[in-house]
Amino acid sequence: MSGYETAKRLTLWFRQWRVPLRRFLMEQGIVPAADVSDVAQEVFLRLLRYDRAELIEYPQAYLFKMAANVANEWALRARRRHPHESEWLEGLPAEDRPEADIAVAQAQAEIERALRALSPRQRAVLKMQFTEGLGREEIARRLGSTPRVVKRELMKSYERLRTELSPDLLRVISYGRE
Repeated sequence: MSGYETAKRLTLWFRQWRVPLRRFLMEQGIVPAADVSDVAQEVFLRLLRYDRAELIEYPQAYLFKMAANVANEWALRARRRHPHESEWLEGLPAEDRPEADIAVAQAQAEIERALRALSPRQRAVLKMQFTEGLGREEIARRLGSTPRVVKRELMKSYERLRTELSPDLLRVISYGRE
């Protein structure tokens, strides 16, 4: 297989499994959420350096196994990089913030309510864009529509969500993640 064909194949893998790979890394909990994108990028960079991609029979399994290994490497490096001393722990604030957790849960319930108020098609378009990471052209292809119609659906969805949701929700959710 030529270098161009290998690069094309790896690009396809990246597009196909980027979102599921990030989701997998988040579920594993090995690396902090802030590092998930960096670990995923490192996985694909290592895969680009692999010159025998045509030998991989099950690319998704190979990719996820490589991601688990890279995540473990990052976790080990992070542990060695910042040794902890017990006196540092005394000055740390408690992680439990029940008020913030309740506020975030209420905000998420409000967002779910607003999403349920959308039409099934609008929910499907938003899901494809955000959870699957698809662009307008790909969404249009899946729905048997045009990118212009998809854009219109997205704009209507955003408009409806803006009217349904309070601007304070974003602040509540971002505060809850701190």
